[in-house]
Amino acid sequence: MEYPYPIDESWDKDEVIDAINFFQMVERAYEQGVKREDVLMTYTRFKQIVPSKSEEKQIDKQFEKDSGYSTYRTVQKAKQAEEGEKIKMN
Repeated sequence: MEYPYPIDESWDKDEVIDAINFFQMVERAYEQGVKREDVLMTYTRFKQIVPSKSEEKQIDKQFEKDSGYSTYRTVQKAKQAEEGEKIKMN
């Protein structure tokens, strides 16, 4: 499935790469499952790029519209999971 990532043009090259890493982590959580720590690590970096809650919600909404995957639900599941646990989204 091909779709665009919601990237802000004001981000620098490293921020774009790190945001894409986060989106790809969410994709893997749905498609094959990922470690809880990997999701939280990429999300922490994403929050450094997008500190605004409202902007994060807009990005999640756009990403979910385009991909069918929710960054919000993935992060929530990771936060609720036990340390070392692998999470798989439905």
